[in-house]
Amino acid sequence: MGFSETIFLFFLALLIFGPKKLPEIARQLAKVMNDLRRASFEFKSQIESEIAHIEADKLPTPTATPMGAIASSTSKTELVVEPTAVSAPEPVPAAAAPLSSQTSSAKAPDA
Repeated sequence: MGFSETIFLFFLALLIFGPKKLPEIARQLAKVMNDLRRASFEFKSQIESEIAHIEADKLPTPTATPMGAIASSTSKTELVVEPTAVSAPEPVPAAAAPLSSQTSSAKAPDA
């Protein structure tokens, strides 16, 4: 529906209902449109939640394996870290020192 059709319908409604009733009708129409929009949003959210619930039910649940079974040894393994003797840290050579102190003193020439 284009602009010219909208203007035609406005003038037709103005002639049929009159200038006193037209604002009241417009408010009622806006209220109905708002209620329809709210109802469609609620319906859409309800459908989406039901779909999410169905998809959650379709996911396979992990089965418990009996203790000592072969399958339990191939499942998640724990990483055991044994403590080692603590030795003094090695000195860092000067070449491997961070460059941040060297770069902060050097500035780019002004152009």
